[in-house]
Amino acid sequence: MELNYFKDQVFDLLNDADIKIRDIETNDKENLFTVLLQNGIIFELECRQVEV
Repeated sequence: MELNYFKDQVFDLLNDADIKIRDIETNDKENLFTVLLQNGIIFELECRQVEV
């Protein structure tokens, strides 16, 4: 699975989640999602592929 495909799937999961999300900001260059909730809490999710 490629990283970009994985990021697309994560974005879709966030959009479909039963969480009160106000906005999702994406930074493809940094592989970062900033998730802003309606109650003001902010989460950052970083996606990276790890070689094992």
